[in-house]
Amino acid sequence: MIDILFVTPNSAKKIYQGLSDKLSAVETPTWSLLLAESCRSKGGKVAILDCLAENLDHDHAYKKIIEINPKFICFVVYGQNVNAGTTNMIGATELSNFLKQKKIEIPIAYIGSYVQALPKKTLEDEKSIDFVFLNEGVYSLHDILKIKKFDIENLEKIPGIAFRNKVREIQFTKSIGVVPTERMDIDLPGYAWDLLPYKEKPLDLYRSPLWHAEYQEKFRYPYAAIQTSLGCQFKCNFCMINIINKNDDSEIGVASNYNKMRFWSPEFIIKEFDKLIAMGVKTIKITDEMFLFNPKFYIPLCELLSQRNKNDDLKLWAYSRIDTVKRPEILEKVRKAGIKWLCLGIESGSKNIRLEVSKGKFEDVDVLKIVKQIEDADIQVLANYIYGLPGDTEETINETFNLSLKLNTLGWNTYAAMALPGSQLYKDGIDKKIDLPSKYSEFSFHSYDTKPLSTETLKAARVLQLRDEKFEKYFSNDNFLNKINSKFGYDAVKNIKDMLKVKLKRKIIEENL
Repeated sequence: MIDILFVTPNSAKKIYQGLSDKLSAVETPTWSLLLAESCRSKGGKVAILDCLAENLDHDHAYKKIIEINPKFICFVVYGQNVNAGTTNMIGATELSNFLKQKKIEIPIAYIGSYVQALPKKTLEDEKSIDFVFLNEGVYSLHDILKIKKFDIENLEKIPGIAFRNKVREIQFTKSIGVVPTERMDIDLPGYAWDLLPYKEKPLDLYRSPLWHAEYQEKFRYPYAAIQTSLGCQFKCNFCMINIINKNDDSEIGVASNYNKMRFWSPEFIIKEFDKLIAMGVKTIKITDEMFLFNPKFYIPLCELLSQRNKNDDLKLWAYSRIDTVKRPEILEKVRKAGIKWLCLGIESGSKNIRLEVSKGKFEDVDVLKIVKQIEDADIQVLANYIYGLPGDTEETINETFNLSLKLNTLGWNTYAAMALPGSQLYKDGIDKKIDLPSKYSEFSFHSYDTKPLSTETLKAARVLQLRDEKFEKYFSNDNFLNKINSKFGYDAVKNIKDMLKVKLKRKIIEENL
Protein backbone atom coordinates (compact mmCIF):
# COMPACT_ATOMS: atom_id res chain seq x y z
CA MET A 1 0.00 0.00 0.00
CA ILE A 2 1.16 3.51 -0.82
CA ASP A 3 1.76 5.69 2.25
CA ILE A 4 1.41 9.09 0.60
CA LEU A 5 0.07 10.17 -2.77
CA PHE A 6 1.29 13.63 -3.79
CA VAL A 7 -1.22 15.27 -6.14
CA THR A 8 -0.43 18.12 -8.51
CA PRO A 9 -3.74 19.77 -9.46
CA ASN A 10 -4.81 20.90 -12.91
CA SER A 11 -5.86 24.55 -12.89
CA ALA A 12 -4.47 25.50 -16.30
CA LYS A 13 -7.68 26.40 -18.13
CA LYS A 14 -8.92 28.80 -15.48
CA ILE A 15 -5.47 30.27 -14.91
CA TYR A 16 -4.35 30.81 -18.50
CA GLN A 17 -7.55 30.76 -20.60
CA GLY A 18 -6.69 29.91 -24.24
CA LEU A 19 -2.96 30.07 -23.52
CA SER A 20 -3.27 26.73 -21.70
CA ASP A 21 -3.89 24.78 -24.94
CA LYS A 22 -0.26 24.91 -26.06
CA LEU A 23 1.38 28.21 -25.15
CA SER A 24 1.71 28.13 -21.35
CA ALA A 25 4.45 26.02 -19.82
CA VAL A 26 3.82 22.69 -18.11
CA GLU A 27 6.30 22.62 -15.26
CA THR A 28 7.63 19.55 -13.53
CA PRO A 29 6.11 19.58 -10.00
CA THR A 30 9.21 20.56 -8.04
CA TRP A 31 7.80 20.15 -4.55
CA SER A 32 5.94 16.92 -5.24
CA LEU A 33 9.25 15.54 -6.48
CA LEU A 34 11.27 16.84 -3.52
CA LEU A 35 8.79 15.70 -0.87
CA ALA A 36 8.30 12.30 -2.48
CA GLU A 37 12.04 11.66 -2.57
CA SER A 38 12.44 12.91 1.00
CA CYS A 39 9.75 10.52 2.24
CA ARG A 40 11.27 7.65 0.24
CA SER A 41 14.58 8.29 1.97
CA LYS A 42 12.79 7.58 5.27
CA GLY A 43 11.32 4.31 4.02
CA GLY A 44 7.97 5.68 2.89
CA LYS A 45 6.10 4.27 -0.11
CA VAL A 46 5.00 7.19 -2.26
CA ALA A 47 3.46 8.06 -5.61
CA ILE A 48 2.83 11.23 -7.63
CA LEU A 49 -0.34 12.01 -9.56
CA ASP A 50 0.27 14.94 -11.90
CA CYS A 51 -3.20 15.95 -13.07
CA LEU A 52 -1.76 18.87 -15.04
CA ALA A 53 0.76 16.89 -17.09
CA GLU A 54 -1.76 14.14 -17.85
CA ASN A 55 -4.60 16.68 -18.32
CA LEU A 56 -6.88 14.62 -16.08
CA ASP A 57 -10.50 15.52 -15.40
CA HIS A 58 -11.99 14.76 -11.99
CA ASP A 59 -13.39 11.35 -12.93
CA HIS A 60 -10.07 10.08 -14.29
CA ALA A 61 -8.15 11.50 -11.33
CA TYR A 62 -10.58 9.78 -8.94
CA LYS A 63 -10.15 6.43 -10.70
CA LYS A 64 -6.37 6.70 -10.52
CA ILE A 65 -6.49 7.59 -6.83
CA ILE A 66 -8.69 4.58 -6.08
CA GLU A 67 -6.27 2.33 -8.00
CA ILE A 68 -3.27 3.71 -6.10
CA ASN A 69 -5.14 3.41 -2.78
CA PRO A 70 -2.89 5.61 -0.59
CA LYS A 71 -3.12 5.95 3.19
CA PHE A 72 -3.45 9.69 2.71
CA ILE A 73 -3.51 12.26 -0.11
CA CYS A 74 -1.34 15.35 -0.07
CA PHE A 75 -2.31 18.10 -2.52
CA VAL A 76 0.80 20.11 -3.38
CA VAL A 77 -0.11 23.70 -4.19
CA TYR A 78 3.28 25.19 -4.67
CA GLY A 79 4.13 26.58 -8.08
CA GLN A 80 6.95 28.00 -10.16
CA ASN A 81 5.51 31.50 -10.38
CA VAL A 82 4.93 33.92 -7.54
CA ASN A 83 1.14 33.55 -7.86
CA ALA A 84 0.99 29.85 -8.66
CA GLY A 85 0.56 28.68 -5.06
CA THR A 86 -2.74 30.56 -4.93
CA THR A 87 -3.98 29.80 -8.43
CA ASN A 88 -3.20 26.10 -8.04
CA MET A 89 -5.84 26.13 -5.31
CA ILE A 90 -8.44 26.30 -8.10
CA GLY A 91 -7.87 22.79 -9.40
CA ALA A 92 -6.92 21.44 -5.98
CA THR A 93 -10.13 22.47 -4.20
CA GLU A 94 -12.31 21.41 -7.11
CA LEU A 95 -10.77 17.94 -7.07
CA SER A 96 -10.75 17.50 -3.28
CA ASN A 97 -14.42 18.59 -3.16
CA PHE A 98 -15.16 16.02 -5.88
CA LEU A 99 -13.38 13.30 -3.91
CA LYS A 100 -15.38 14.09 -0.78
CA GLN A 101 -18.60 14.01 -2.81
CA LYS A 102 -17.55 10.54 -3.93
CA LYS A 103 -17.39 9.63 -0.21
CA ILE A 104 -13.71 8.89 -0.35
CA GLU A 105 -12.45 8.05 3.12
CA ILE A 106 -8.77 8.75 2.52
CA PRO A 107 -7.57 11.77 4.56
CA ILE A 108 -6.77 14.85 2.45
CA ALA A 109 -4.00 17.29 3.35
CA TYR A 110 -2.73 20.44 1.61
CA ILE A 111 0.82 21.73 1.48
CA GLY A 112 2.16 24.79 -0.33
CA SER A 113 2.66 28.53 -0.35
CA TYR A 114 -1.00 29.62 -0.15
CA VAL A 115 -1.58 27.24 2.75
CA GLN A 116 1.57 28.44 4.51
CA ALA A 117 0.43 32.04 4.15
CA LEU A 118 -3.17 31.43 5.28
CA PRO A 119 -3.49 28.10 7.13
CA LYS A 120 -6.50 29.04 9.27
CA LYS A 121 -8.39 30.65 6.40
CA THR A 122 -7.72 27.60 4.22
CA LEU A 123 -9.36 25.28 6.72
CA GLU A 124 -12.21 27.72 7.34
CA ASP A 125 -12.97 28.03 3.63
CA GLU A 126 -12.34 24.48 2.42
CA LYS A 127 -14.28 21.76 4.22
CA SER A 128 -12.83 19.05 1.96
CA ILE A 129 -9.40 19.49 3.58
CA ASP A 130 -8.70 17.43 6.69
CA PHE A 131 -5.44 19.11 7.68
CA VAL A 132 -2.79 21.50 6.33
CA PHE A 133 0.95 21.91 6.76
CA LEU A 134 2.16 25.15 8.33
CA ASN A 135 5.48 25.20 6.48
CA GLU A 136 7.28 23.21 3.78
CA GLY A 137 6.27 20.07 5.65
CA VAL A 138 9.39 17.93 5.33
CA TYR A 139 9.73 16.96 8.97
CA SER A 140 5.98 16.80 9.53
CA LEU A 141 5.70 14.31 6.67
CA HIS A 142 8.48 12.21 8.17
CA ASP A 143 6.48 12.04 11.40
CA ILE A 144 3.26 11.22 9.56
CA LEU A 145 4.94 8.18 8.02
CA LYS A 146 5.13 6.73 11.54
CA ILE A 147 1.41 6.89 12.38
CA LYS A 148 -1.03 4.12 11.50
CA LYS A 149 -4.31 5.95 11.99
CA PHE A 150 -5.31 9.48 11.03
CA ASP A 151 -7.36 10.36 14.09
CA ILE A 152 -7.26 13.53 16.18
CA GLU A 153 -5.15 11.93 18.91
CA ASN A 154 -2.42 11.07 16.41
CA LEU A 155 -2.65 14.37 14.52
CA GLU A 156 -2.11 16.24 17.78
CA LYS A 157 1.30 14.57 18.00
CA ILE A 158 2.44 15.81 14.58
CA PRO A 159 4.28 19.17 14.78
CA GLY A 160 3.75 21.77 12.08
CA ILE A 161 0.14 21.10 11.04
CA ALA A 162 -3.35 22.53 11.59
CA PHE A 163 -6.61 20.59 11.68
CA ARG A 164 -10.16 20.61 13.13
CA ASN A 165 -10.32 19.10 16.60
CA LYS A 166 -13.17 17.17 18.26
CA VAL A 167 -15.28 20.30 18.71
CA ARG A 168 -14.53 21.36 15.09
CA GLU A 169 -12.28 24.19 16.13
CA ILE A 170 -9.10 24.79 14.15
CA GLN A 171 -6.12 23.65 16.16
CA PHE A 172 -2.45 24.36 15.44
CA THR A 173 0.21 21.98 16.65
CA LYS A 174 3.65 23.07 17.78
CA SER A 175 5.54 24.85 14.98
CA ILE A 176 8.59 23.21 13.49
CA GLY A 177 11.55 24.60 11.61
CA VAL A 178 12.34 24.23 7.94
CA VAL A 179 15.26 22.17 6.66
CA PRO A 180 18.48 24.14 7.39
CA THR A 181 21.22 24.52 4.78
CA GLU A 182 23.48 22.02 6.53
CA ARG A 183 20.74 19.35 6.22
CA MET A 184 19.54 20.10 2.68
CA ASP A 185 21.51 17.31 0.98
CA ILE A 186 20.32 14.85 3.65
CA ASP A 187 16.68 15.70 4.32
CA LEU A 188 15.75 16.90 0.82
CA PRO A 189 17.86 14.33 -1.02
CA GLY A 190 16.85 14.92 -4.63
CA TYR A 191 13.95 14.47 -7.03
CA ALA A 192 11.73 11.45 -7.62
CA TRP A 193 11.89 11.88 -11.41
CA ASP A 194 10.96 8.22 -11.94
CA LEU A 195 7.49 8.82 -10.46
CA LEU A 196 6.43 11.29 -13.16
CA PRO A 197 4.19 10.23 -16.06
CA TYR A 198 5.39 10.26 -19.65
CA LYS A 199 4.11 9.36 -23.11
CA GLU A 200 7.10 7.97 -25.01
CA LYS A 201 10.17 9.10 -23.08
CA PRO A 202 10.82 10.64 -19.64
CA LEU A 203 9.48 14.17 -19.08
CA ASP A 204 7.97 14.46 -22.57
CA LEU A 205 4.64 15.61 -21.07
CA TYR A 206 6.36 18.73 -19.75
CA ARG A 207 7.00 21.80 -21.93
CA SER A 208 9.06 24.90 -21.46
CA PRO A 209 7.90 28.49 -21.93
CA LEU A 210 7.96 29.37 -25.61
CA TRP A 211 10.72 31.97 -25.27
CA HIS A 212 12.98 29.54 -23.36
CA ALA A 213 12.86 27.25 -26.40
CA GLU A 214 13.93 30.10 -28.70
CA TYR A 215 10.25 30.42 -29.67
CA GLN A 216 10.41 27.00 -31.37
CA GLU A 217 8.29 23.97 -30.49
CA LYS A 218 11.05 21.44 -31.15
CA PHE A 219 13.02 22.56 -28.08
CA ARG A 220 10.09 22.67 -25.64
CA TYR A 221 9.92 18.93 -24.88
CA PRO A 222 11.16 17.22 -22.73
CA TYR A 223 11.55 19.81 -20.02
CA ALA A 224 12.36 20.03 -16.33
CA ALA A 225 12.67 22.60 -13.55
CA ILE A 226 15.13 22.28 -10.71
CA GLN A 227 16.01 24.22 -7.55
CA THR A 228 19.58 24.75 -6.34
CA SER A 229 18.50 26.95 -3.43
CA LEU A 230 15.34 27.97 -1.57
CA GLY A 231 14.24 31.47 -0.64
CA CYS A 232 15.58 34.96 -1.30
CA GLN A 233 17.61 37.53 0.65
CA PHE A 234 15.37 40.43 -0.33
CA LYS A 235 12.03 41.73 0.94
CA CYS A 236 10.09 42.91 -2.10
CA ASN A 237 6.60 43.90 -0.96
CA PHE A 238 4.85 42.36 -3.98
CA CYS A 239 6.48 38.93 -3.65
CA MET A 240 5.51 35.95 -1.50
CA ILE A 241 8.36 33.58 -2.45
CA ASN A 242 9.97 33.70 1.00
CA ILE A 243 6.87 32.16 2.55
CA ILE A 244 8.74 28.94 1.74
CA ASN A 245 10.89 29.73 4.80
CA LYS A 246 7.95 30.16 7.19
CA ASN A 247 8.77 28.44 10.49
CA ASP A 248 5.98 29.50 12.86
CA ASP A 249 2.24 29.13 13.33
CA SER A 250 1.09 32.62 12.36
CA GLU A 251 -2.39 32.82 10.88
CA ILE A 252 -1.28 35.33 8.24
CA GLY A 253 2.25 34.74 7.07
CA VAL A 254 4.21 37.60 5.48
CA ALA A 255 7.05 36.46 3.24
CA SER A 256 9.36 39.38 3.99
CA ASN A 257 9.56 38.17 7.62
CA TYR A 258 11.35 35.04 6.43
CA ASN A 259 13.92 36.39 3.98
CA LYS A 260 16.87 34.05 3.78
CA MET A 261 18.41 31.53 1.40
CA ARG A 262 19.12 27.85 1.88
CA PHE A 263 21.39 25.90 -0.46
CA TRP A 264 22.07 22.40 -1.61
CA SER A 265 25.75 21.71 -2.27
CA PRO A 266 26.91 22.11 -5.91
CA GLU A 267 28.16 18.50 -5.85
CA PHE A 268 24.72 17.30 -4.82
CA ILE A 269 22.83 19.36 -7.41
CA ILE A 270 25.04 18.27 -10.31
CA LYS A 271 23.90 14.69 -9.69
CA GLU A 272 20.31 15.79 -10.44
CA PHE A 273 21.44 17.51 -13.63
CA ASP A 274 23.24 14.30 -14.60
CA LYS A 275 20.03 12.33 -14.12
CA LEU A 276 18.13 14.74 -16.37
CA ILE A 277 20.82 14.77 -19.04
CA ALA A 278 20.88 10.94 -18.99
CA MET A 279 17.11 11.02 -19.62
CA GLY A 280 17.64 13.24 -22.65
CA VAL A 281 16.50 16.48 -21.00
CA LYS A 282 18.47 19.49 -22.18
CA THR A 283 15.90 22.28 -21.70
CA ILE A 284 15.98 23.03 -17.98
CA LYS A 285 14.82 25.88 -15.77
CA ILE A 286 16.79 26.76 -12.65
CA THR A 287 13.90 27.86 -10.48
CA ASP A 288 15.81 29.70 -7.73
CA GLU A 289 14.62 33.23 -7.17
CA MET A 290 18.20 34.44 -7.02
CA PHE A 291 20.54 31.94 -8.71
CA LEU A 292 23.34 34.43 -9.37
CA PHE A 293 23.60 35.71 -5.84
CA ASN A 294 26.07 33.66 -3.80
CA PRO A 295 29.20 32.83 -5.81
CA LYS A 296 30.20 30.23 -3.22
CA PHE A 297 27.42 28.04 -4.59
CA TYR A 298 26.73 29.06 -8.17
CA ILE A 299 30.32 29.33 -9.49
CA PRO A 300 31.27 25.72 -8.57
CA LEU A 301 27.97 24.52 -10.02
CA CYS A 302 28.53 26.48 -13.25
CA GLU A 303 32.00 24.96 -13.53
CA LEU A 304 30.55 21.46 -13.11
CA LEU A 305 27.82 22.21 -15.65
CA SER A 306 30.34 23.50 -18.19
CA GLN A 307 31.90 20.03 -18.18
CA ARG A 308 28.48 18.65 -19.23
CA ASN A 309 28.02 21.32 -21.90
CA LYS A 310 30.98 20.60 -24.18
CA ASN A 311 28.70 20.61 -27.25
CA ASP A 312 26.76 23.67 -26.06
CA ASP A 313 23.51 21.72 -26.23
CA LEU A 314 22.17 22.62 -22.80
CA LYS A 315 19.39 25.22 -22.78
CA LEU A 316 19.21 26.52 -19.24
CA TRP A 317 17.74 29.66 -17.78
CA ALA A 318 17.98 31.24 -14.37
CA TYR A 319 16.82 34.26 -12.35
CA SER A 320 19.07 37.05 -11.18
CA ARG A 321 19.01 40.62 -9.89
CA ILE A 322 20.37 43.01 -12.45
CA ASP A 323 22.93 44.38 -9.99
CA THR A 324 24.52 40.93 -9.50
CA VAL A 325 25.63 40.37 -13.11
CA LYS A 326 28.04 43.25 -13.70
CA ARG A 327 31.27 41.26 -14.09
CA PRO A 328 32.14 39.91 -17.59
CA GLU A 329 34.11 36.96 -16.16
CA ILE A 330 30.97 35.81 -14.32
CA LEU A 331 28.91 36.02 -17.48
CA GLU A 332 31.50 33.93 -19.31
CA LYS A 333 31.25 31.18 -16.67
CA VAL A 334 27.44 31.33 -16.77
CA ARG A 335 27.33 31.02 -20.56
CA LYS A 336 29.78 28.10 -20.64
CA ALA A 337 27.52 26.31 -18.15
CA GLY A 338 24.72 26.32 -20.74
CA ILE A 339 22.72 29.16 -19.21
CA LYS A 340 21.44 30.92 -22.31
CA TRP A 341 18.78 33.07 -20.66
CA LEU A 342 18.80 35.25 -17.56
CA CYS A 343 15.51 36.44 -16.12
CA LEU A 344 15.88 39.91 -14.59
CA GLY A 345 13.32 41.52 -12.31
CA ILE A 346 13.53 45.11 -13.54
CA GLU A 347 9.88 45.68 -12.47
CA SER A 348 9.72 49.44 -13.08
CA GLY A 349 11.46 52.13 -15.05
CA SER A 350 11.01 54.45 -12.06
CA LYS A 351 13.54 54.27 -9.21
CA ASN A 352 10.94 55.81 -6.91
CA ILE A 353 8.51 52.96 -7.59
CA ARG A 354 11.21 50.36 -6.96
CA LEU A 355 12.02 52.02 -3.65
CA GLU A 356 8.32 52.04 -2.71
CA VAL A 357 8.16 48.24 -2.90
CA SER A 358 11.57 47.66 -1.31
CA LYS A 359 13.04 46.52 -4.61
CA GLY A 360 16.22 48.33 -3.82
CA LYS A 361 18.28 51.05 -5.38
CA PHE A 362 20.03 50.66 -8.70
CA GLU A 363 22.03 53.91 -8.53
CA ASP A 364 25.24 52.12 -9.36
CA VAL A 365 23.73 50.19 -12.25
CA ASP A 366 23.11 51.38 -15.78
CA VAL A 367 20.29 49.00 -16.81
CA LEU A 368 20.88 49.53 -20.54
CA LYS A 369 24.59 48.88 -20.15
CA ILE A 370 24.14 45.74 -18.05
CA VAL A 371 21.58 44.21 -20.42
CA LYS A 372 23.88 44.88 -23.37
CA GLN A 373 26.76 43.32 -21.43
CA ILE A 374 24.70 40.18 -20.85
CA GLU A 375 23.66 39.97 -24.49
CA ASP A 376 27.26 40.54 -25.62
CA ALA A 377 28.10 37.40 -23.62
CA ASP A 378 25.61 35.53 -25.86
CA ILE A 379 23.07 35.28 -23.06
CA GLN A 380 19.54 36.43 -23.76
CA VAL A 381 17.45 38.41 -21.28
CA LEU A 382 13.91 37.87 -20.13
CA ALA A 383 12.90 41.18 -18.55
CA ASN A 384 10.12 41.19 -15.96
CA TYR A 385 8.03 44.30 -15.31
CA ILE A 386 5.07 45.03 -13.05
CA TYR A 387 2.41 47.66 -13.78
CA GLY A 388 0.28 49.07 -10.99
CA LEU A 389 2.74 48.97 -8.11
CA PRO A 390 2.09 51.44 -5.26
CA GLY A 391 2.76 54.93 -6.55
CA ASP A 392 2.41 53.97 -10.23
CA THR A 393 0.72 56.44 -12.56
CA GLU A 394 0.02 56.25 -16.26
CA GLU A 395 3.16 58.32 -16.72
CA THR A 396 5.40 55.92 -14.75
CA ILE A 397 3.89 52.91 -16.53
CA ASN A 398 4.69 54.54 -19.86
CA GLU A 399 8.19 55.24 -18.52
CA THR A 400 8.56 51.54 -17.73
CA PHE A 401 7.33 50.51 -21.16
CA ASN A 402 9.63 52.95 -22.94
CA LEU A 403 12.55 51.50 -20.99
CA SER A 404 11.55 48.01 -22.16
CA LEU A 405 11.47 49.22 -25.78
CA LYS A 406 14.98 50.65 -25.42
CA LEU A 407 16.24 47.40 -23.89
CA ASN A 408 14.49 45.36 -26.62
CA THR A 409 15.11 42.09 -24.82
CA LEU A 410 14.19 38.84 -26.56
CA GLY A 411 12.08 37.83 -23.58
CA TRP A 412 9.46 40.13 -22.03
CA ASN A 413 6.96 39.61 -19.22
CA THR A 414 4.70 42.24 -17.74
CA TYR A 415 2.17 41.66 -14.98
CA ALA A 416 -0.47 43.78 -13.32
CA ALA A 417 0.41 44.17 -9.63
CA MET A 418 -1.40 41.73 -7.38
CA ALA A 419 -1.77 41.52 -3.61
CA LEU A 420 -0.71 37.89 -3.40
CA PRO A 421 -1.38 35.97 -0.18
CA GLY A 422 1.88 35.80 1.70
CA SER A 423 3.10 39.18 0.42
CA GLN A 424 3.32 42.43 2.35
CA LEU A 425 0.92 43.96 -0.18
CA TYR A 426 -1.69 41.39 0.85
CA LYS A 427 -1.20 42.12 4.56
CA ASP A 428 -1.37 45.86 3.86
CA GLY A 429 -4.55 45.28 1.87
CA ILE A 430 -6.18 43.53 4.83
CA ASP A 431 -5.05 46.20 7.29
CA LYS A 432 -6.31 48.99 5.02
CA LYS A 433 -9.53 47.10 4.17
CA ILE A 434 -8.78 47.19 0.45
CA ASP A 435 -11.11 45.20 -1.82
CA LEU A 436 -8.90 42.14 -2.36
CA PRO A 437 -9.70 39.12 -4.55
CA SER A 438 -12.14 36.67 -2.97
CA LYS A 439 -11.65 33.80 -5.46
CA TYR A 440 -8.45 31.93 -6.26
CA SER A 441 -8.82 32.64 -9.98
CA GLU A 442 -8.85 36.38 -9.30
CA PHE A 443 -5.20 36.07 -8.25
CA SER A 444 -4.17 34.77 -11.68
CA PHE A 445 -2.45 37.35 -13.88
CA HIS A 446 -3.95 35.75 -17.00
CA SER A 447 -7.44 34.69 -15.90
CA TYR A 448 -10.73 36.11 -17.12
CA ASP A 449 -11.68 37.41 -13.68
CA THR A 450 -8.22 38.59 -12.58
CA LYS A 451 -8.39 41.32 -9.99
CA PRO A 452 -5.18 43.34 -9.77
CA LEU A 453 -4.56 46.29 -7.50
CA SER A 454 -5.63 49.83 -8.18
CA THR A 455 -3.19 52.67 -7.53
CA GLU A 456 -3.79 56.11 -6.13
CA THR A 457 -4.47 57.41 -9.67
CA LEU A 458 -5.36 54.33 -11.72
CA LYS A 459 -8.25 51.90 -11.43
CA ALA A 460 -7.41 48.21 -11.66
CA ALA A 461 -9.19 47.94 -15.02
CA ARG A 462 -6.97 50.66 -16.50
CA VAL A 463 -3.80 49.04 -15.15
CA LEU A 464 -4.81 45.74 -16.73
CA GLN A 465 -5.79 47.43 -19.98
CA LEU A 466 -2.38 49.10 -20.16
CA ARG A 467 -0.67 45.78 -19.50
CA ASP A 468 -2.53 44.00 -22.29
CA GLU A 469 -2.06 46.89 -24.73
CA LYS A 470 1.69 47.04 -24.04
CA PHE A 471 1.96 43.24 -24.44
CA GLU A 472 0.48 43.47 -27.93
CA LYS A 473 2.61 46.49 -28.83
CA TYR A 474 5.88 44.99 -27.60
CA PHE A 475 5.58 41.63 -29.36
CA SER A 476 4.47 43.19 -32.63
CA ASN A 477 7.04 45.98 -32.89
CA ASP A 478 9.49 45.71 -35.78
CA ASN A 479 12.67 46.24 -33.74
CA PHE A 480 11.82 43.26 -31.57
CA LEU A 481 10.73 40.99 -34.44
CA ASN A 482 13.80 41.87 -36.50
CA LYS A 483 16.01 40.98 -33.55
CA ILE A 484 14.14 37.68 -33.10
CA ASN A 485 14.54 36.87 -36.80
CA SER A 486 18.24 37.63 -36.67
CA LYS A 487 18.80 35.45 -33.60
CA PHE A 488 16.33 32.56 -33.98
CA GLY A 489 14.98 32.71 -37.56
CA TYR A 490 11.64 33.35 -39.23
CA ASP A 491 9.89 30.33 -37.66
CA ALA A 492 10.33 32.00 -34.29
CA VAL A 493 8.78 35.21 -35.66
CA LYS A 494 5.83 33.24 -37.02
CA ASN A 495 5.28 31.52 -33.67
CA ILE A 496 5.23 34.89 -31.92
CA LYS A 497 2.65 36.21 -34.38
CA ASP A 498 0.56 33.08 -33.78
CA MET A 499 0.83 33.69 -30.02
CA LEU A 500 -0.61 37.18 -30.48
CA LYS A 501 -3.73 35.67 -32.05
CA VAL A 502 -4.72 34.23 -28.66
CA LYS A 503 -6.61 37.05 -26.97
CA LEU A 504 -7.26 37.09 -23.24
CA LYS A 505 -10.74 38.07 -22.11
CA ARG A 506 -10.85 40.39 -19.10
CA LYS A 507 -13.98 40.75 -16.97
CA ILE A 508 -13.09 44.04 -15.30
CA ILE A 509 -12.17 45.65 -18.62
CA GLU A 510 -15.46 44.49 -20.18
CA GLU A 511 -17.36 45.93 -17.22
CA ASN A 512 -15.63 49.29 -17.59
CA LEU A 513 -16.07 49.73 -21.35
